Amino acid sequence: MFDAAWREAYRGIIPGVALERLIAQRDDSWWRGALRRGRPIAVVDSAETVVGYAAYGRTRSRTLGVEGEVDELYLLPEYQGLGLGRRLFRAVRNDLADHGLPRIGAWTLEENARAAAFYAGLGGTAGPRTLDRVAGVPLPKVGYLFG
Repeated sequence: MFDAAWREAYRGIIPGVALERLIAQRDDSWWRGALRRGRPIAVVDSAETVVGYAAYGRTRSRTLGVEGEVDELYLLPEYQGLGLGRRLFRAVRNDLADHGLPRIGAWTLEENARAAAFYAGLGGTAGPRTLDRVAGVPLPKVGYLFG
């Protein structure tokens, strides 16, 4: 469903075969499982089509150093640059604050300059750095902190 968004975000960062393997894992059964696990997912729709989503909740790792976390935030490429990502992020941030999680963070791969600019433009400050494995490939990531 969001194959194009992932390719747009990670082409040139995650090696091609690893990226395609990661995308292939996000099939319908993965989404059903994600929804069953109870982690909130907010969506942006247009003309009855989901064009963006964010998954979020309590921080999954103490390394981030905040209470709440935006795990994922993606928009289809043709809907990027319209302000929808900012609106989605603010809605998620407000929901987290309403649930007692006012300080939040979001991880992005260090080489993903577009995501870094997005989070910095929302007022995030670069924080902790760590090494992550994405589809078996070690990649440095940075946490952006809010609040």
